[in-house]
Amino acid sequence: MKRLALFDLDNTLLAGDSDYEWAQFLIDQGVLERDLYEARNLQFYEQYKAGVLDIHEFLAFQLKPLAQYSREQLDRWHRGFMQTKIRPMISAGARDLVERHRHDLRVIITATNSFVTAPIAREFGIEHLVATVPEESDGCFTGGVSGLPCFREGKVARLHGWLQSQGLVLGQFAETWFYSDSANDLPLLELVSHPVVVDPDPRLEAHALDRGWPILRLHGAGSGSA
Repeated sequence: MKRLALFDLDNTLLAGDSDYEWAQFLIDQGVLERDLYEARNLQFYEQYKAGVLDIHEFLAFQLKPLAQYSREQLDRWHRGFMQTKIRPMISAGARDLVERHRHDLRVIITATNSFVTAPIAREFGIEHLVATVPEESDGCFTGGVSGLPCFREGKVARLHGWLQSQGLVLGQFAETWFYSDSANDLPLLELVSHPVVVDPDPRLEAHALDRGWPILRLHGAGSGSA
């Protein structure tokens, strides 16, 4: 049987948060007004790390700019975003981890929306992406969300839905892996046969130590397994 390798993206494969950095990039480009957006962006990021984020409130904030510009303009900005923000956040260790699973079915599964993350998945050479989906109408983003946000328990539900769309079920895999940094991902970490925490937040690190889960350091000094 195949093995399934699931990767969280932000602060796991990336040494940073693509959702937060996308908003910062738009602020730096003068697209979003710094005084209005920067403090709010940081506030949402801190709420996420603390495990108290209202995902619907955050998505209303994060997806609104997508509805205000053409897809062509958004794509142009995203190419600059990849070059200046994302590629510098990809470590050799993260690329090596993805390569380690080259014979497995590999999926990035992330709460960050698919507009931001699809090019990042391609950068890693990962074909499959399960992400929060921005709503579209006539080829333009509406600022809303299509379906269930891929967050916490929603990440589990979205995974099962994606597997079903591929004619698969989780139980048919001989081994399942999930790599994540965040306690927000505990519902999915508890589901797989090989949960691995990567540069974890304090709540997840405490849980991992209690459960005897492997802790992987991919970013910064002291990278390696623990």
